[in-house]
Amino acid sequence: MFSHNSYFDDNVQSIAYTRHGRKASVGVIAPGTYHFGTEAAERMNITSGECQVQRDGSDQVIGYANGTAFEVAANSGFTITVTEPCSYLCEYL
Repeated sequence: MFSHNSYFDDNVQSIAYTRHGRKASVGVIAPGTYHFGTEAAERMNITSGECQVQRDGSDQVIGYANGTAFEVAANSGFTITVTEPCSYLCEYL
């Protein structure tokens, strides 16, 4: 029912699940900078804290705070930077 994932020497932890046929994960990110690749399109909802995001192919870095979200195209990726712990809900679109 649940799948635990750990990335970047345990600095990013997530629990994946499926609800009503849709995949999602919730997790926390420790301070640092991390790059994620995407297979499916994603919507990252920031549920606590804040982060800076640079999507692959873009020079623009955009800040996202608690209650905001950003989307990433399939077969792409993004670099995320956090200075304090940040939590998220990732919806696979």
